[in-house]
Amino acid sequence: MKEEKYELLVSQIRALIEGENDVIAVMSNVAGAIHQTMGFWWTGFYRVKGEELVLGPFQGPVACMHIPYGKGVCGTAWQRAETVVVEDVEQFPGHIACSSESKSEIVVPVFGGDGKVTAVLDIDSEKLATFDDTDRRYLEEICRLLTK
Repeated sequence: MKEEKYELLVSQIRALIEGENDVIAVMSNVAGAIHQTMGFWWTGFYRVKGEELVLGPFQGPVACMHIPYGKGVCGTAWQRAETVVVEDVEQFPGHIACSSESKSEIVVPVFGGDGKVTAVLDIDSEKLATFDDTDRRYLEEICRLLTK
């Protein structure tokens, strides 16, 4: 069932963002589509600005506005330029607790045309071990659509 939801979501996002060049508009609708379809607790983007990530479009409760390079799950995904899946955020060294309600997290880098990370897609769950390889694969596919 999860794969079917993601298949439909990828198709919807592809159609939704086709021909749109405004990055904020795209991120806003992508965050909304993922959040509504999958029912996650927090879904949003952090954009690379200098040596930190700055909060971008999101769905869910208020969030941290600035995250340093290499810090927390988001900063680590940016530094490694790879997806980071955390089953229990309390066990992640240096986790930045924007909310005590967040229990598990997945962060997927978004790459620019030059191959550098330009943003990260951050999704949190209020349940432990929410995210698996299926989430990783489909969310990476969605983030690749943002590069085009």
